[in-house]
Amino acid sequence: MRLVLIAAAAFLATSTAAAARTPVEVDMQTSDRWHVKAREIYARSIAFQTVEGRNQSPQMAAYLMAEFRAAGFTDVIVQAHDETAALILRWPAARPSVKKAILLLAHMDVVEALRADWSRDPFELGEEGGYFYGRGTGDNKAGVVAITVALMRLRAEGFQPDRDIVVLFTGDEETSGRGAELAANQWLDPATIDFALNSDAGGGAWLEDGTPLGFGVQTAEKVYQDFAFTATNAGGHSSRPREDNAIYALARALERLARHRFEPMQNETTRAMLTDRLRTAEPALAGAITRWLADPNDGEAADIIEATPTEIGITRTRCVATRLEGGHANNALPQLARATVNCRLFPGHDPAAVLALLRGLAAPDEVAVEPIAPARPANASPLREDVMNAFRAELHARHPGAAIVPSMSMGATDGLFFRSRGVPVYGVDSTWGISPIDERAHGRDERLPVRAFYQNVDHWVGLVRRLAGPAR
Repeated sequence: MRLVLIAAAAFLATSTAAAARTPVEVDMQTSDRWHVKAREIYARSIAFQTVEGRNQSPQMAAYLMAEFRAAGFTDVIVQAHDETAALILRWPAARPSVKKAILLLAHMDVVEALRADWSRDPFELGEEGGYFYGRGTGDNKAGVVAITVALMRLRAEGFQPDRDIVVLFTGDEETSGRGAELAANQWLDPATIDFALNSDAGGGAWLEDGTPLGFGVQTAEKVYQDFAFTATNAGGHSSRPREDNAIYALARALERLARHRFEPMQNETTRAMLTDRLRTAEPALAGAITRWLADPNDGEAADIIEATPTEIGITRTRCVATRLEGGHANNALPQLARATVNCRLFPGHDPAAVLALLRGLAAPDEVAVEPIAPARPANASPLREDVMNAFRAELHARHPGAAIVPSMSMGATDGLFFRSRGVPVYGVDSTWGISPIDERAHGRDERLPVRAFYQNVDHWVGLVRRLAGPAR
């Protein structure tokens, strides 16, 4: 899930004067051996069709394992599961260390892309007009490549980590997330991990006129949970309507859900997001933000914030009906009507409390509500000074003065499974694009600026060196 590249742009706007040209317009030709290696692995990675139904993540993982081993890494395996696979690498500390490990996250799988829908082959890396094209160029094969090449380069340069570095590349983040779930609960021991750096979150943006919009550090994710709303009765012949029609009962319950607003909630991350938003908000929105930051119980102010399209979901848990089924014949009263309701829980919101509230909304019409699968509660990660300082130093080395703002993803990544096990996770990728023309993750002609790709490789080299090396 790589929607955060541009999605948080409204929170990140700065007052910096517009640049003469957008970053993409600056040519970048490089002979750096590690950039050349990165492009080689990028091209090979894009060619693997790691999509649901013909998921070549096992083949991609095998290829990456061979690359790692050729670079001198010995503790690297491919973990097969559920018709896909994950890659796990461990680079041990150079000498015994009391420091816990750092986990580096990325995913190899991508959303389906059909040749007929694209202007080019989606599974062949293309380069044109300052962009790399192909499915996964941004989400998330750029992250896979950046982490891979960063570790190769550091090892070749003689870097000696002062703590273990663990890499997890999954093959089903876009579907079930089972790889990350297995890793967090079986393959890896969360108690031995200090924190995780996630390449599937973070990122930044510019406007087309060259105005910088800044970069986000993802420190929180909403918790995903689906619920089934089910209305049942005896049914009957359609010529003899009855008051307790299952479809009508379900409709009334869903109407109450549509009108309901959960109590607003705040955390360190969303307070930072909204504080930064004050600099660019229109007066009415700025007033509501100021009120709510001063009084978290001011539900009216939170409602005004939520009424702004770019801020939907930032103040509370949100639930919405996403699927509907019912009835069994055109001439029969329905015996069953069911809806799927998808909820994105605010970090720290008790899933049991959400279930109880939904059941209360459905109770007047005797509509049953049950969770479809257990939620994985996860609190926001603390804004660790070491991680934030390392990200800031590396980001400003390439984008001096760029705004950096903690962010909460409305969707979910593999990081959710580790947050739910108590591991702080930070989305610290530095890829960027032009808003809105580069908002193409999961869409047609996905692309990433060439400069953003190479800069991100260097960014990860610096991050690992700062966070897994001797103090500077």
